[in-house]
This record gives sequence, C-alpha cells and structure tokens, in this order.
Amino acid sequence: MFVKKKSDKRTVKIIVNPKYESMSTFIAAVPAIFEEQGEVIYAGRNLIKVLQTETVAINVKRYRIPGWFNRLVYSFIRPSKGFRAFSYPRRLAALGIETPEPVAYIEERKWGVIGISYFLSVQSPYRYTLYRLGDANLDDCRDLVKAFARFTAYLHQVGVYHRDYSPGNILFDRIDGVFRFCLVDINRMGFGPVDMKAGCANFARLWGQTPLFELLADTYADARGYDRDECRKLVLRYRRRFWKRYRRRHPVRFNLDID
Repeated sequence: MFVKKKSDKRTVKIIVNPKYESMSTFIAAVPAIFEEQGEVIYAGRNLIKVLQTETVAINVKRYRIPGWFNRLVYSFIRPSKGFRAFSYPRRLAALGIETPEPVAYIEERKWGVIGISYFLSVQSPYRYTLYRLGDANLDDCRDLVKAFARFTAYLHQVGVYHRDYSPGNILFDRIDGVFRFCLVDINRMGFGPVDMKAGCANFARLWGQTPLFELLADTYADARGYDRDECRKLVLRYRRRFWKRYRRRHPVRFNLDID
C-alpha cells in the first residue's frame, strides 16, 4: 500500500496485490485515464470498464461518491465497497470459490473523507451470466440448473452468503463438460451459518420460470439434506414476493409467471 499526497486537502490511497506490483505505474494512472480509455461493459450507478494492458485485461469498477451519511460511515467506521471487493476474494479462494483475482484498490479522499474509489481485478474469461435463464425452456438448461443449485448449496454449507445474488453477478461457463461458476460484485457478502430459510431466499432475485425454480429447490434440498416440499414452498414464496415488489417500480424483461 502507498498513499500519494495530491495536495494539502486531497490524498489517494492505493493498495496493490503483491502479485501485480509490476503494474504499479499503470494502476496509479487509472484515475487519470479511466474517463477516456477502456471499453464500457456496464454504465449505471457505478461505471465498469475493461482496460487492456500488455499482459492481461483489467476490469475496473469506479464507485461513485457515496451520499454524505455513507461517506462518513466508509471513511471512519466501515470499509468501503471497493475495499471489501478487494479483500473478500482471498476468503473465497480459500474455500475454493471462484471470483476474479483482485489487482488493486484505489481510494481518493478530501479532508479525510472518501470520494471516488476504484476496484481493479483480472477480467473473467467466463462467457455467460444467469440472465440466460430468463425465458429458457427447462429441458434446454436442466444440467445447468442442477449444477448451479449444487454450487449454491456449497456456498451456504461453507458459510458464504452473497447478498446481491442476481443474474448479472453470477458468471458461468462449461469447461471440459463441467459447469463452473464465478461470483462478481462481491462487496455485499455475509459470512456465517446459512439456514434453510435464508438459503431458499437467496434465489429470489434470479430469472427463470416456475419449473426451473422447482428443480432448483429440489436439487438444493437434496444437496443440503432438507425436505424437498418445504424448500419448494420457500423458494417460490420468496421469489414471488421479490418480483411482485420489483415490478411495481421496474419493467421486467422476461416472462414472469407468478400470478
């Protein structure tokens, strides 16, 4: 870690994964080049770009300046989202859970209060997200659904709970005939025991039709030793509750069979 003093009022803190210390010059330049360089892959509340280096593609997520309350919280009480995203991969890797390798964390402050921050990671090679399940026919994705249910069961068994378990935050690919999954946007993680209710509720934000969720619930129940019928009831209940609330405020881009 090093802190670069920009003026009497502003500082930039940079924490670099030791594996990528050879890229320190590039990393330090990110705040200056981010606006003009790179390929945009997500533009919303935060901005995500991919910047190419000579050796590797780097995913850079720029976090917007938080509201004043959260600025104070992240400055003096709780680690920021970007720092959590940088630090959590080590815990996940120790459990055999894939997430893009962290490269660096950059944090700008003024008068000691956090402003813009950046999280840099290696761009994942996985080609797909679970958005593909939105209107999918179950017969076309049965193996994927079962593999994903077992993956989620493993997460919960080892005490990992992704609090933003939505389709865009779960990457996957099929490698040598085996489905593999990779978690992104991991700043909102919980670590500790995950019971049946919490586990079933974790599927609520996902896309897909009712038969897909029934298979998901059955496979998850078998993997964790739970009752299938009870898991089905819980998964479908939490799913219905979430999407009924969501569609009051937002359009839904897939066939939502909850009525």
